Amino acid sequence: MLFAVQMTVELPPDLDPQVREELVTTEKEYSQKLQRAGKWPHLWRVVGEYSNLSVFDVSDNAELHDLLWNLPLFKYMHITVTPLAPHPSALAADRQA
Repeated sequence: MLFAVQMTVELPPDLDPQVREELVTTEKEYSQKLQRAGKWPHLWRVVGEYSNLSVFDVSDNAELHDLLWNLPLFKYMHITVTPLAPHPSALAADRQA
């Protein structure tokens, strides 16, 4: 199942700089692990924001929930999830027929 996920990070301004650095480093490692595993095939930065738009490829809602819940920055994020389905006008749909 494919999901579009927008994540906006809102770190507290008074967060200890060392804690911030550790969280960001751990977040990067976790996200790259999921990318290598094929679970997070697309990751784009939203220009001008501490935000990203991603596509996740997971088996079901529960797997996506677990992956997002385990993001080190999860408690500092606003997340919007949109389930995706193939569009019949997409060129890729012609190749699948």
